Amino acid sequence: MRRSVTVSCIFALVLGFSATAHATIWKVDRSHTTVGFGVSHLFTSVQGRFDRFDGTIEFDPEKPEAAVVRATIDAASINTNNTKRDKHLRSDDFFDVENYPTLSFESTRGVTEMKDNRGKLAGNLTIRGVTKPVVFDVTFRGQGKDPWGNLRAGFVASLNINRKDYGLNWNEVLETGGWLVGDEVEIRIDVEGILEE
Repeated sequence: MRRSVTVSCIFALVLGFSATAHATIWKVDRSHTTVGFGVSHLFTSVQGRFDRFDGTIEFDPEKPEAAVVRATIDAASINTNNTKRDKHLRSDDFFDVENYPTLSFESTRGVTEMKDNRGKLAGNLTIRGVTKPVVFDVTFRGQGKDPWGNLRAGFVASLNINRKDYGLNWNEVLETGGWLVGDEVEIRIDVEGILEE
């Protein structure tokens, strides 16, 4: 009886290792991915992005609940197409990149409420050294081979946050009342992943 239990345990461990070893892991392709955001400024919305980042997405459309996502962003790579504004955003009024050089996200559970390739992804978002739990709306856009035979997959993630929750408090009062910069930041990430061998 003891030998049978031991053999069963070893068999289960081997199966578990095999499943982990063959997990589908997508490496973020920086040349085909956009990490973007928008925030209100005066009477319009300023759009920006981060140009340097890295990440992996472990995702199987048949098992979305097992998804694992990890990503890091170089805070100094912020780009709003305005040199003076970008310099201000890197200062301690905003991202304070000298003391907090990276932003990061790590999922805390797999994709839930998955329906028609759309679902929710919970995790911890860290900005300026402050970590908060968030829930992204996510979309799986499909997978297939590119013209060179590489297997690729597409994902979209979106989220609204209050920048003050992360210590990005700087603002100026307008003569007409109200504030120069809005508190709510719209985040949208369009990812193309390439299969990690």
